[in-house]
Amino acid sequence: MNSINHVAIIMDGNGRWGLKNYNSRNKGHKAGLKTVESIIKVSIKYKIKFLTLYAFSTENWKRPKSEINYLFKLLENFLELKIKKFHKNNIKLKILGEKMFSKKLNNLLINSEKLTKKNSKLQINLALNYGSRKEIVNATKKLNSRKLEINEKNISKNLYTSNIPDPDILIRTGKTNRLSNFLLWQISYTEIFFSNKLWPDFNEKDFIKIIKNFQKIKRNFGEI
Repeated sequence: MNSINHVAIIMDGNGRWGLKNYNSRNKGHKAGLKTVESIIKVSIKYKIKFLTLYAFSTENWKRPKSEINYLFKLLENFLELKIKKFHKNNIKLKILGEKMFSKKLNNLLINSEKLTKKNSKLQINLALNYGSRKEIVNATKKLNSRKLEINEKNISKNLYTSNIPDPDILIRTGKTNRLSNFLLWQISYTEIFFSNKLWPDFNEKDFIKIIKNFQKIKRNFGEI
């Protein structure tokens, strides 16, 4: 049976769910937070140590400003309400990406990371203003500036995910079968599961089913 150390998720379909059910993309983003909380509970139950959530990509800046502002306000409220609970439950928060937001949100992110940095039950990596191609380019630039050899080991050490194991599982919801510039370096041998459900409809049973299917897979990593 395969052990699971790290699960990464592309949480796709919030906007479409909101339009379908309430004629409002923002309603979908809000509903998606409930799914996040459910997935965190299952991750703890199955003793998964790392959960990486794709929350906002470098390409998402192309969305309407009103939607972007709502997303960030939603995140601010979530952190203000939940970060102390995360800390109490021994959950660590780490941000993957460049913090280029409002002063308030930047401070919330920084303080949340500081508060929870020693926690060890579950590490939630929140990919914000994240793009995998940019991440790889930035890592290469760091190596050049330090005059270090460009090899796989050194690149991995200089990614946002330094000291984080590569994902065992990548899940994408929303009936869209693509990677969308997410963890392209890290998922070389990750098992990928696509779900037709929109993110707010994805539930604990769906997640557990994927976990159990993964545990049965024969993983060869290039061998026979």
